[in-house]
Amino acid sequence: MSQGSNFVDYVKICCRSGHGGAGSSHLHRDILTSKGGPDGGDGGRGGHVIVKGNAQLWTLLHLKFRKHVIAGDGDSGGSSLRSGKTGRDEILEVPLGTIAKNAETGEVLFEINADGETKILAKGGRGGLGNWHFKTPTQQTPRFAQPGEDGEEDWNILELKLLADVGLVGFPNAGKSTLLSVVSAAKPEIADYAFTTLVPNLGIVGYRNNKSFVMADIPGIIEGASQGKGLGIRFLRHIERNSVLLFMVPADTNRSIREEYSILLKELNEYNPELMHKPRVLAITKADMLDTELQEEMEKEVPADIPYVFISSVAQKNITELKDLLWKEINKDITGPR
Repeated sequence: MSQGSNFVDYVKICCRSGHGGAGSSHLHRDILTSKGGPDGGDGGRGGHVIVKGNAQLWTLLHLKFRKHVIAGDGDSGGSSLRSGKTGRDEILEVPLGTIAKNAETGEVLFEINADGETKILAKGGRGGLGNWHFKTPTQQTPRFAQPGEDGEEDWNILELKLLADVGLVGFPNAGKSTLLSVVSAAKPEIADYAFTTLVPNLGIVGYRNNKSFVMADIPGIIEGASQGKGLGIRFLRHIERNSVLLFMVPADTNRSIREEYSILLKELNEYNPELMHKPRVLAITKADMLDTELQEEMEKEVPADIPYVFISSVAQKNITELKDLLWKEINKDITGPR
């Protein structure tokens, strides 16, 4: 992923499905038949608004300026039991990990997690029945038919939550983007100021024996992010879909390692307590600034309930050890909270 405005993870769209076509009330007439029975066909179904997963997409940018999606109406039925044409479906292709919600109620309608998976966002109206459905022994020439049903119209939200094996969690300038640029081909923006990363970045990390896993660099969290401070909860939702959380604390932090890790953990817990069930790994970054004695002292500050490693992305220190640790956690069966 490239840094910039081309990453869109939230769109609000008004979706209107097609109206069903009316049934026909035609009575059969031809050169040999002057008073034939009912032969009116059914109306066509209105078009659906369908959401379809596409593994080649990573953003909702193509839907950002499409505020209204209108499917086609079904055609009316015809004579000789001819059914009306089905209305044109509107298909919205979305990245995997997209959730559809009702904009008014906030109700989650469905989520798309597989390539080619389809879900109906707005169902087309049913076509009306033709008059031949209503003939009876006592009413052999019904001169009426059903009208088509109206389609649905509603405002919906499409929200993307990135799917990745490892999510990087840390304060601004913790070294997340630098690590991603070293272990993958991703090119996130790197600079010496807070909130350098404004959109999530994905990278594929190569591992032993041609294996790989996906790593997501999430924009930096600050204390109070779960209440909307800083970038707020806008990007916290992306962490929900990561298999393993890699907490990153810089060696030059003004706090202790334990304190900084606890603050990050608290923000995630307040946003979504279920995140506490995810496997966690701790990386103390910028370790090239530490000598052996200072590192041993800092190890005493590391929480006892989490696997950790001291790394330096710039000096390539312990990067392989970090990959080994992450691979182990990705493939571990998690049966409960850590």
